[in-house]
Order: sequence, then structure tokens, then C-alpha cells
Amino acid sequence: MTHFSFLDKVSHEIVSQFGNRLSEITIILPNKRARVFLLESLKKQLDQTVFAPDIISIEDFIQDVAGIRSVDSIELLFEFYEVYRSVTPSEKQQEFELFANWGKTLLQDFNEIDRYLLKPNHVFSYLEDIEVLKRWDLQPSQTTALIDNHLEFWSRLPEYYETLYLHLKNKGIGYQGLTYREAVENLHYFSESLGNKKLIFAGFNALNQAEEKIIQQLLFNEQAKIYWDIDAAFLNDGLHDAGLFIRRFKKEWKQFVNQPFEWITTEFSQKKNIQIIGTPKTIGQAKIAGKIIEGIQAKGESLDKTALVLGEENLLLPALYALPNTVESLNITMGYGSKNNPAQILISKLFKLHANALQRSGTSYTFYYKEVLDILTHPLVEPYSSASGVIRIINQNNITFLSQKKFLELNQNTSELFQLLFERWDNDIVTVLNRLSSIILSIKSFLGNDTEEEKVTKAFLYSIFKTINKLINYQEKYGQIDSVAMLHSIYKQIIDLAEVSFEGEPLSGLQIMGVLESRVLDFDNVIITSMNEGVFPAGKSTNSFIPYDVKRELGLPTYKEKDAIYCYHFYHLLLRAKNVYLLYNTESEGLDAGEKSRFITQLEIERQPNHSITHQIYNAYLPEKAYEPIVVPKSERVMERLKEIATGKGFSPSGLTSYIRNPIQFYNQRVLRISEVEEVEENIALNTLGTIIHGALEELYTPFLNRFLSVEIINEMLSKANAEVEKQFREVYKEGEIKKGKNLLAFEVAKRNVFNFLNDEKKLIEAGDAVKVLALETSLGRTLEDSRLPYPVKIAGNVDRIEQRNGKIRIIDYKTGKVELRNVQLKEWGGLTSDIKNDKIIQLLCYAFMYEEQKNGMEMEAGIISFKNMKAGFLPFAVKEDKNTDEIISGEVLEAFTAEVIVLINEILNAEVPFEEKV
Repeated sequence: MTHFSFLDKVSHEIVSQFGNRLSEITIILPNKRARVFLLESLKKQLDQTVFAPDIISIEDFIQDVAGIRSVDSIELLFEFYEVYRSVTPSEKQQEFELFANWGKTLLQDFNEIDRYLLKPNHVFSYLEDIEVLKRWDLQPSQTTALIDNHLEFWSRLPEYYETLYLHLKNKGIGYQGLTYREAVENLHYFSESLGNKKLIFAGFNALNQAEEKIIQQLLFNEQAKIYWDIDAAFLNDGLHDAGLFIRRFKKEWKQFVNQPFEWITTEFSQKKNIQIIGTPKTIGQAKIAGKIIEGIQAKGESLDKTALVLGEENLLLPALYALPNTVESLNITMGYGSKNNPAQILISKLFKLHANALQRSGTSYTFYYKEVLDILTHPLVEPYSSASGVIRIINQNNITFLSQKKFLELNQNTSELFQLLFERWDNDIVTVLNRLSSIILSIKSFLGNDTEEEKVTKAFLYSIFKTINKLINYQEKYGQIDSVAMLHSIYKQIIDLAEVSFEGEPLSGLQIMGVLESRVLDFDNVIITSMNEGVFPAGKSTNSFIPYDVKRELGLPTYKEKDAIYCYHFYHLLLRAKNVYLLYNTESEGLDAGEKSRFITQLEIERQPNHSITHQIYNAYLPEKAYEPIVVPKSERVMERLKEIATGKGFSPSGLTSYIRNPIQFYNQRVLRISEVEEVEENIALNTLGTIIHGALEELYTPFLNRFLSVEIINEMLSKANAEVEKQFREVYKEGEIKKGKNLLAFEVAKRNVFNFLNDEKKLIEAGDAVKVLALETSLGRTLEDSRLPYPVKIAGNVDRIEQRNGKIRIIDYKTGKVELRNVQLKEWGGLTSDIKNDKIIQLLCYAFMYEEQKNGMEMEAGIISFKNMKAGFLPFAVKEDKNTDEIISGEVLEAFTAEVIVLINEILNAEVPFEEKV
């Protein structure tokens, strides 16, 4: 059986009635989207060239009847604010930011009151009486300024409404409700001016009072016909929400007493394959939708008759990324809120950067590095700003705050976009807005027109561009915005109203649309996402000053009617579809959670005999093991690189201990030479603090190398210590902030550590120690030759300090962290290199092994000075046997140590032993 779409039926009816006189009719549809589909359907019905009929949306038709142009919500809010200021005493006027909070809601209520042709004064006096009754027991002496202001607000509503209504009407513009009310008033004149023109209304469901009145009058005048699209299953079931409105029209409209009610279909009961698919989270639904589309194509079907209907707008981008590459053409038709619009996010980041810079501009116009990087790494900026060099400089130099002037100087390859983003803002609001407008145009200039991604990006940019231009017009006209802070607050209020409109024309390819855009259209394959309560249908959230019971009494729509509208849209999508895929989120907790939609439950309970309904739950694939440790076999290239290290630069003590800690870390850092990503160190890290202390001590001791230290020398060092620590901070931490916060504390800690070290040195000299520093931060190296090794291996590294103390050589390693004596005492040699807790011992003995040939027959010891354990003083390496400890590093000790190190190096150089991650 051939399935004809509703628009095919409309085309057939019109052609059979009017033949080639189609120019004599105007067809009115619920939305603009269906126009292109109806024209295509008409083409198929005609065998000759004729003038096409006018095909318009109901909103455009109502504007024609009223002779009034509809304004968008942003322009309307500005107009309302000016009206509000004109009728409110200046001492009681609110700033735009406060006004907009309630102004947006009030405009929605004005709109509903007018669309349903209610008497405004009756509604407002009703609401005022309710508020007064709430306070009926208060004596005049008990009222507060807050209560008085609250009641005054309700008493002013008629004035706000009337003044705004007249103001807009005089300008020939209006919000939707005003246009509808005026259309009803003007209907007589419009009807007379129609002449022989016939009107066809097609595909409607819910109608407001104004629409009902207009359509009924035109039907009565025999100037119009109306074609419904309702299935008998919904119409004849008195409880089915999908037929709620049309049942009432069929019963109450007098025209249907002697005129046929057209059309009632029986499409819903036809054969359908319905798959209900649950999966966790939003992203899961996007991926499954992509797989379903891939499956449709795999059957050899064209996607022309496939619709992906997104229950939530924020699913658009994930859905686009999840589409298979084989989707050659697609058409997006839906509204998309500003919250997730990448262009809006960029403008918000710019406001944050410049507003904060203005606050700091008492000294200079200074940027905070995170806010700068947020903008430079934004996907609309990064590819076009030529700023990778600046990002590198900021990270390398720890620049936390930087002046705008210096920042612009940092970028040698400055682009026009870069200049626009970071030029100084002042409180000349029009200049600021024009710059934002130029930024959007600059980004647009980099985009082509070829890919869907570029088209989507342009739609995002255009939405914000329009909003910025409206702000420019408002400021030029009224000049009310006097600071960037005020501009930012106004921007935040109106951006909620700046919806992105994706409007496409092509008839080929996959159709991606919102629920409302699917009206009147029919598809063979329908995929609907976000089939969860609170999303589809939307739930009970209402944004109105009119309470639920008052709405019921006055005949205004409540959430019950809104649910019925969604119910009709849902069932209409299923009406002529052959394959239906309903996706929902199985998660019951989290931001996008919710239970399965009642529409799915209803489908299952009221199952039609010809419907095949299957239910599946898809979960992400979970491997049996949560994590598989990385194993890297040693290839020929790796073995060559290991030999290059072993015979060239050499294995350092820290390299050997990093292998013990985690062979993969050794592989990444030493074999592949992958260094960590440089980032701004906002708070001084422990390793940076260690570098600063090491550097300060090296600079203080260097002038006195190879001299026996005296109390006077140490006193001289103490006098220079403060300045030296600060100098090291500047060299190591570069342009990082050290005058406040945690960094100031770290600075003081570094100074205290250096002072404590020098004071301890002084006490030991006073107690009789003879100390001569032989080397500081010096490089050592020695080749280890042994028959157990495949080839001679070099051990090389830097030692912090070598000194001669009381006739012995002492090798010292500074540690910023806490080390205790037990960390450097060894009980047995076996397994020394297999346990990371021996890392300090391995490092110290490596230094001793490297220096052994230079000790000139002197006894040698090696140990650690821990800045977090200064009271313990020098912590020497010692072999601890029974109760005896031996701190001297003899030839026997080094022989036992090299035997253990050879085992470790042989493992590193063994081609059969892969690098295996320690988890």
C-alpha cells in the first residue's frame, strides 16, 4: 500500500479543485518549514507550468491581517524598558538588569492575554485582588516598604500594558499577542479586501482564541477551507491527548454541522516497526542515532525520507559529530539556545577579560593569564589568531598577570583578529560593541561555505552578531548604558533571548529538526531523542505571574495543554512512519537524567495490533579489566637509543630511580625524550622551590670554593642571603607573582630554609668543624666496565655539593621534601634496585661511585640535608648490621653496590624484557 504524506493529500485536493488557477489561493501552514515540501509536492501533481500559490506560515498570515510587523524578543524588551521608564517615577525606576528579570515574564503573560483575547484590565485587577487578599490581615501600621512596593507593582500592571500596547501599535510593530488581537479587530476589513482569493488552512492542531475566531469567521464567509490531519485512533478516544484540541473543534465549530470534517486518517494503525532504545546520558543517544542512520544507508535507502528529531537542542553538536561520514547532505532546521552557542561563550569570555582588566586599570590595564588563554584556545579563535608563540611565552615565563601593552608586544605575528580581541576597552560603549561586531565578522571571514560545520558555525556567529547590533542601535538611540559592567549585565539578560535559527531549504538528505519544526511533515524513518519525562513532554515548569488556577478559570493554556500539544506532535511523527526509533536516557541521576517518557509507556500499553515494538538497553562497552598496564617491547630502534644513552650522555641516578619507580616513565622521558607540557605555574611548585634554594646556596658559596670556611664568611653570606633568594626567584620563576598569596609564603619559606642552613653551618664551624667546599652543582661521570655488562656503561649526573669536612670527603644531596635517617640506612644489599624506597640510597651511592677516583685516598661519606628536617642535620648513608652502623663508603661498599646496579642496567638493556608500566 502506498503511503501518501499529508502534504501530498493537500496538493492533490488543491490541484483537483483549482487546476492551473493556483495563484488565486493562499495556503496557510503552522510553520515556514513545510512550505518548501508543499511546493515540491505540488510540482509532482502538475504536468504544466503554472504560477505557484502563496504559501505562508500562520504568523505571517496574522501579521498580514493585522498590518503590524512582529518584533523579536530582544527589541521588544528594549521597547518595554523605555515604556517602563516613561511611566515610573525616576526614584522608583530599576536598572535594566533587575527590570529584565520580571520584564521577560510579564511580556509572556501580555502575549498570552492577547492571544486568547482576554480583557486585560479584568485579568490584572483579578491578580491585584489576589495579592491584596494575601495581606488582608495586615493593619496599615504593619506594612513594610517591601510589601507596599510589591502591591504597587501589581497596581501598575494595567498602566504598563496599555502604555506598551499603544506605544508599539503607533510604531506599527508588536509582539505576537498584540498582532493577533489587532488581526481580530481588523478581520472585517481584511475579509472585504480578499476579493476572489481563497484561503486554505492545513495541518493545524492547537489554536488560540484569536486564531479560532479568525479561521471560523473566514470559514463562515466561505473564503477559507481547513484540512486537519488527525487519526481516528486519537479522535475517537475521548481521553487521548493527541486529539484533545481537534475533538473540541469538531464538536463545537458550527461549520462542521453542514460541512464535512476533513481529514480523518487511519494511518496510525498501519504496520510499524518501533524500536525503543535506552542508553546512559545524552552523548550515548547521539552515538546510537549515528549508528541507526548508518544502518538505514547500509540497506541502500536514501536519507531523503529520514528525520532525526532532537528532543533537546543541546544534542545538536554531539549528533552532528556522531553522523557517519557517508551522510553527504543534511538539512538542519531548528532553534538553538544561546547557552551552548560557541560564539556567545567567546563574547562572554571577552567581557570577563576586559571587565576585570578595567577593574585593575587603577595601575595599568592588566590581563590575567587564564582569561587570556581561555580566549586564545577557544575553537573560534585558535585556528586564526596566530598566537601559539604568545601562549608558549606565557607558559615558559610563568606570567600570571601582564599589561595589555606588553601583551600586544609579545605577539610578533600579530593578526587583525588578535588586535581586535585584546585592544583596550574603555567606557565608550558603542566603540566596544563595534569591536565585538568586528571580531565576529573577522572570524566569519576565515570560514568557507562548503561544509556543514562551517554553515553551523556561521549560524552561531550570525545570532550573536544580530544581538550585538541590537545593542548598538539601542545605545545610539537612548545612550542609557554608561559602563562596561552595565553593558555586561544587559548582555547577560538579553542573550537568553538570542536563539540561533538554522533554516535550510534543500529537500535531499537527512533532515535534522526540533519537535516544532516537524509539524505537518511526514517521514518513513523517524529517530526521536531525549524521550524522557521533563523533556518530552516538557513538564510543569511555568514562567508566569498568572497562577495555575487563574489560568484554568480564564481559559489560558496550562502545562496540561502544552503536554497535549507535544503529544500531538509526537503521534504525528509516528503517524505515517514505517520505522520509528525512540531514544531515551536511562540514567536516573545527574543533570540530564529523568525517567522514561509517558509517551513511550502509552505506546506500549495501547499497542496497535500491527505495531512491532522492541525494547533495548544499550550500555557502553566495559572491558573486563578497567585498565591494562602499558607494555612496550624493545624494538631495534629502542635498543639503539638505549646504547646511545648508555655510552653517550650516560644513565643518571635520577634516571635509574625513575626506571625503578615506573619503566614507562623512564621510556617516555629518557628514551622518547617527551617532556611535560609547559603550563603557567601560578603557585610555586615544590620542585621550583627546590631549584630556587639550590641556586641561592650555589651563588652564596661559589666565591668561597676551596677555602676553609670561617664564621666571618658565613656572616657575609647571611647578609647577602635575602637579596640572593629574591634574585633566584626572579630568574627561576621569571614573571610569576611573588608579592602576595601562597607565593609570598613560599618566598618566605625559601628565605628561612637558606638562613637555617647557613646558621647550622655557622654553629658547626663554631663547634670546631673544618670545612672546605670543593664543588657545587657539579657534573660527575664515570664509566662502569664489567664483564657482566654487554658493553661499558656510563653513569653521569649532577651533585649538589662536595666538601672536605674534618679530613673526610662528604657528598651532599639537598632535598626540599622531608627525608629521615631510616631512608638512607641499608640493612641488606639483596633487592636494592627493585624497591623504590631505596631511591635515596641509590642516588647517594651513584654519586660516591662517580667521585671515587677523585677522593685522593681520603675516606668518603655521602648523605642528604633535608630542608624539612633541618634539625636532623646531615643524614649520612650507612650500612646497618646488627647494632653497628658504618657511614664510610669503602671500596667493598661500592663493589656490592655496583653488583646491584649491574643487575638493574642489564634489565634495562635486555631486549627480551619490555618496558612494563607499574600501576
